[in-house]
Amino acid sequence: MYISGTQCRELMSQQNAQLVDVRSEMEYMQGAAPGAINIPVQVIPHAVKKLDPAKPVVVYCASGGRSAQAQMILKAMGYQEVHNLGGLNNFFNS
Repeated sequence: MYISGTQCRELMSQQNAQLVDVRSEMEYMQGAAPGAINIPVQVIPHAVKKLDPAKPVVVYCASGGRSAQAQMILKAMGYQEVHNLGGLNNFFNS
């Protein structure tokens, strides 16, 4: 289940949610959502020190597959509130 771009932006503004782009570094450099940090899905288990487990996390990728995988990994690692935005384009749409 994906959250909408509106829900993502509300989480970011109201709850200081962390927006994570789980695409490759090259994809990220070609364009990302404002405020997103890049942690490719394959390095999520090793790079979680970049994230605050007390704050909500919103993940996205190109189409939703890698973000679903990242969401499962983060939840398995104990992150309580992890949302899947799906693809990058969803950030800009309601």
